[in-house]
Order: sequence, then structure tokens, then C-alpha cells
Amino acid sequence: MPGYAPRLKFRRSPSHSKHNRRKAVARVRTLIVASIFASSLSISARAQEAPAADTPVVVQPGAPGKPSKTLPSSTRATLLQPSQADVEFMQGMIMHHAQAIEMTALISSHTENKDLRSLGARISSSQSDEIKFMKRWLAVRGEPISMAMPGTPDPKMPDMEKHMDHPAHPMALMPGMLTPEQMDALRKAKGAEFDHLFLTGMIQHHNGALIMVKDLFDTAGAGQDAELFNFATDADNTQRAEIRIMQGMLEKNPAEPDKKPSEEKR
Repeated sequence: MPGYAPRLKFRRSPSHSKHNRRKAVARVRTLIVASIFASSLSISARAQEAPAADTPVVVQPGAPGKPSKTLPSSTRATLLQPSQADVEFMQGMIMHHAQAIEMTALISSHTENKDLRSLGARISSSQSDEIKFMKRWLAVRGEPISMAMPGTPDPKMPDMEKHMDHPAHPMALMPGMLTPEQMDALRKAKGAEFDHLFLTGMIQHHNGALIMVKDLFDTAGAGQDAELFNFATDADNTQRAEIRIMQGMLEKNPAEPDKKPSEEKR
């Protein structure tokens, strides 16, 4: 028919279509493998550059104006070698605290004073914890817990010797500690008499601890250890505060408790 143009349809052969699909799948697979390989290389590189999460990082601060330095994870800190005065201070303070705890142990059976009971509990708890700390401090440094004192003054302790009341008694080597006679009187007292003896005795005891701290810091080369410095400073502050509390308690009952009214008038 004139003007008629038949429509022609072109179809790809099945074999040609399958071939193209195979090439496309192969390209996708190649891209996936390449991507996985590249990712593994990146992860490996980052793992080599950065330490593992559980690997400790040791950083040494640089001098002023200088950058910090990362040290090997095998780096270990070394403890500052304590001076003889440091060791003797800790050993002596353990002995000193032990007597304070012995004094506070009498409170529950010797007085009903609630304020004194509260104070005694605080002193006993804090000084018990401090004894544990001091024992650990000495043990870590390979030092004995107690002084080697066969009942005579230690010639290495000239500063302590001037504070001794009874040189032949090892416990009296520490400043402010109660004598055996004072401890015996405290054990025998009850009620208001006990309160008075305890407060005056513990003030004496705390003042002795302040002397020990002062002697430590007055000794050349002593008190440089950070832990010891912090402990001694804290002990000084705490015992000064407790002395003020005990002085206030004494001011409420200034009279000697063992004096009877008839005796006070004479």
C-alpha cells in the first residue's frame, strides 16, 4: 500500500543478553572484593598506628613550652626512696594512733556522754583507717611496720628523745602519748571524771602528733614523698580541728570532776 512503512522490531538474542548480565555481575563482584580488601587494609593500618583499647598509654609531660612524650607501655614508675625520717615517722605514728584507739575503746563502758561518744567514734574510725594506710605505705617500700626498740631510746631519733617522759618505756618515745600511770587512771575513771581525763589526755595526745609532723617537715630531705606529705598535712589539719572541739567540750565543764562541792569551797 502506498505510504505504508512497516514497523521493524529488533530483539537481542538470548545468548547476547546472558553474556552482558554475566559481565555486569562479574564487575559488581570485583568491586565488592576490592572494597572489602581496601577496608581491611585501612583497618589494619589504623590498628598498627593506634594502641589497643586495653593497652595503657604512658605520657611524660614535656618541659614548659615542649610537647609531651608518649612512652612505651612497658614503662613503670619508680617509688621515691623514703628517708629514714619518713620511715620512722610512719612507724612512730602507727604506735601513736594505736594508743588513741585504745583510749577511745574505753568510752562505751565508762561514760554516757553522747558528744564524747560521737567524738570517740570519729577518732577511732579515722585513725584505724590511717593505720592501715601507714602499714601499706611501709610494706610497699619494704620497711618494717614497727620500730626496732628493745626498751631503750633509739640513737637515730634525737628529735624524738627530747619529748620522752619515760625513756625506758618504748611507748613513751612518741610525743604526747599518755604514760602508763595516765592510762591506768583513765581506765579506773567513770562518768564526768572519765570525760575530763579523756579530753585532757586526748588533747595532749593530739598535740604530740602535731609535734611529730613538725619534726618531720623540719628534717632536711624528709616529707618529699607525695603520699606521706598529703597524709601528714591532713593529719595535722584534722587533729588541730579535733583539739578545738575538745577544748570547747572542756569549757562547758571547766571544774575538775573529781572535786566535791565541799572541797571546792575550802
